[in-house]
Amino acid sequence: MSYLQLDLQFFAQEKTEKATPRKRQEVRKEGKVAKSSDVNTAIILLFVFTFFWFFGSYLRDDIFKIFEMTFNEYMLMGVTEESVRLVVYDLIVHVAKILLPIFLAAFVGALFSNYIQVGVLFTTKPLVFKLERINPIQGAKRIFSVRALVELLKAMLKIAFVAIVTFTILWLNKEDVFRLTLTSPETTLAVIGDLTVKMGFFTSILLIFLAILDYAYQKFDFEKSIRMSKQEVKDEYKKIEGDPLIRSRIKERQRQMAMQRMMQEVPKADVVITNPTHYAVALKYDEAEMEAPQVVAKGVDYIALKIKSIAEANDVVIVENRQLARTLYHETEIGDTIPEELFQAVAEILAYVYRLKRKI
Repeated sequence: MSYLQLDLQFFAQEKTEKATPRKRQEVRKEGKVAKSSDVNTAIILLFVFTFFWFFGSYLRDDIFKIFEMTFNEYMLMGVTEESVRLVVYDLIVHVAKILLPIFLAAFVGALFSNYIQVGVLFTTKPLVFKLERINPIQGAKRIFSVRALVELLKAMLKIAFVAIVTFTILWLNKEDVFRLTLTSPETTLAVIGDLTVKMGFFTSILLIFLAILDYAYQKFDFEKSIRMSKQEVKDEYKKIEGDPLIRSRIKERQRQMAMQRMMQEVPKADVVITNPTHYAVALKYDEAEMEAPQVVAKGVDYIALKIKSIAEANDVVIVENRQLARTLYHETEIGDTIPEELFQAVAEILAYVYRLKRKI
């Protein structure tokens, strides 16, 4: 094999073409989509801390109620099986009232973040165990890859964002922080909760900005991973449209079947009009079922000779009319009635055929 052939083969296999819709559908069924986990994290944090922002006071009241019940009631109760059961039950109910809305906000955020990235998609194929996932060589390649470098850069940016937001909020509220040692526990908890919510809310907004950049990179990397070679595009086209050789064979077979059906109609014809060697058109007329004579077979050259030989074998009358044979061949298709302007000429031929048959 020459160097030129090797180069051509290499370029044919190089994945330079965008993925076709069929390829995209196949990889989507396998669960391979452009998706950023940072988008999920940022949106879930945003939903949770937004919930805290609007409903944090209600959660704070529930937390204080747990403390009040603990110090005013539970600590004064005797340790019995019944009292322990009652305390555990009450604590579970109150903790569930606090945690369930938070979990619900996180769940809605997770659904929303996945939906805006990949839409509605459910598949279990990514959960299937694959040995290549524990291949140490592949693992080393992932560690020392461009993706690993990008992940490191993202982690550093996340740390920087969190540090900047935390420092900024604490600096802007430093007077309130310094007074915490002089305030009541209730005020201290309220201030700490307010600062925490602000930190989480603004951090999640910055993380969304980072997540958008990460999603753009994941989209680029995904498009690159599903690229196809020119040969793959050709092979897929063949699968969709069918191999040209097979298509030609199918068409040839269809032509043969149509020809066979046409030849089966020739013995039923009333007359075959020829020119006399190149054209042949077989006509049939049933006064009870047809408004005008119909073309049941036609052909040129070899097919015309075939039609005439079948007509002769089945005692179908053959009439020579060069102009009429050419006109019928070019202006009608099999199954068509003859054009109105040819009624007179065809009627004369059919009348001749009927007289001939009566004599016979």
